[in-house]
Amino acid sequence: MSLSHASIHPVEDPTTTDGGNNNAPGVRMKDIQGMPGTKGGLALRLSQFVFAVTALSVMASTSDFASVTAFTYLVVAASLQCLWSLCLAIVDIYALLVMRSLQNYRIVISFAVGDGIASTFTFAAACASAGITVLIDNDLDSCDDNHCLQFETATAMAFISCFSALPSFLLNFWSLASR
Repeated sequence: MSLSHASIHPVEDPTTTDGGNNNAPGVRMKDIQGMPGTKGGLALRLSQFVFAVTALSVMASTSDFASVTAFTYLVVAASLQCLWSLCLAIVDIYALLVMRSLQNYRIVISFAVGDGIASTFTFAAACASAGITVLIDNDLDSCDDNHCLQFETATAMAFISCFSALPSFLLNFWSLASR
């Protein structure tokens, strides 16, 4: 019986002429600003937090927000966005202070999923609140009796908070997709 044997051909290691600076394929050169653990990421987290806190405080300052379900949903979604952004801002501050990269697969996937959920809730709440605000202002013409300016301001701040969370989500998702 004739058996075939695999032949092994040694492969030589290519010599480097750039002074030993081997950049292996698939290794990141730098963290992109806006990703977790960078100054840009911290700036995005703080802007999300500020806009969500503004939306929350403006909506909660009205006396009758609890009478409309969409406005109550906006308060809950803005609270979730505040907590999420504050927690991740603290993580970003820690990573910057100890000069640690947050490009671990599990960390990036939790950031991406959390950003996606929090920004989706905030966007849905802002859309629902915008619809109710348009109903009160344009259709019912009862803006004089209600707090339309506060409702509109809180809704705008919620939209801005949601859209400031979008770059974080997209960068984290891109980082996951490029692995």
